[in-house]
Amino acid sequence: MSNMQPVRLSPAFKDYLWGGTKLKTDFNKKSELEKVAESWELSTHKDGESIVSTGDFKGEKLSEYIKKNPYDVLGKNARSFDFFPILIKFIDAKDNLSIQVHPDDEYSLEKNGEYGKTEMWYILDCEDDAFLYYGFTKEITKEEFKQRIENNTLLEVLNAVKVNKGDVFFIEAGTVHAIGKGIVICEIQQNSNMTYRVYDYDRRDKDGNARPLHIKEAIEVSKTESAKNYKADGDILAKCKYFTVEKAEIDSEKSFKMTSDCFKSVIVTNGSGELKMDDFSCTLQKGDSVFIPAQDGEFTVCGECELIISYV
Repeated sequence: MSNMQPVRLSPAFKDYLWGGTKLKTDFNKKSELEKVAESWELSTHKDGESIVSTGDFKGEKLSEYIKKNPYDVLGKNARSFDFFPILIKFIDAKDNLSIQVHPDDEYSLEKNGEYGKTEMWYILDCEDDAFLYYGFTKEITKEEFKQRIENNTLLEVLNAVKVNKGDVFFIEAGTVHAIGKGIVICEIQQNSNMTYRVYDYDRRDKDGNARPLHIKEAIEVSKTESAKNYKADGDILAKCKYFTVEKAEIDSEKSFKMTSDCFKSVIVTNGSGELKMDDFSCTLQKGDSVFIPAQDGEFTVCGECELIISYV
């Protein structure tokens, strides 16, 4: 059953104005773009699809691999979603990202015809003084939120959190947030690209135009209570109705169970090794993305490496 073997994925790249070069220099990404802000490692989204780079479907978009495959590669858990459930990215923030918020499913489906966006961040690397914004320092009213946007004092009530390598943040839809400069993350999120910008430091794009803001929508969807601390449960970095994300550190060899319930995404965040499953094997290096179809069995990873394993 060659079609049930794991497949490597090649990402879609984004060159947003705040991006840097660390995904190329530190995570082995091959791109002709001068800077790579994001690499979409596991994606069937129309704004940027992953490409299968090994096996019988080499060169196909991930969505075509799923559609054309004679086997149920997603597994029964994914059937509760109308489309491929998650999107996984590497993000290199050389500069600050905009202050933004994502809508929930109900609002976004009604207004945009697309699902909302709950996400989580795993900090891969950061500069010594790096921080991000995560919710508010205190509860505020919608009216105060609106006024602070208008009079340019919003940053005064945002919760600024200093980050360290290995930190985890769970960003529920409706949480105002922003990645700060000098941070590289792995982001696991709902399969959505719906973002409302609240504040963008009055930056201009390459043509000198201010990037659009979405003030009305942001005020409507934002949660304005004080930020709640989040703590990962050991190696379970996040678990919600949309995804489960685990971290695995390999110092020699470790096996992982597979079931027909769901596929698994394996992202290599550090080190190198080898992935084996039945008669399949492939080398792993920092930055690699591997999709393993849903099936009963197990796969084994040998070497010294850190993995992010995601499923639904």
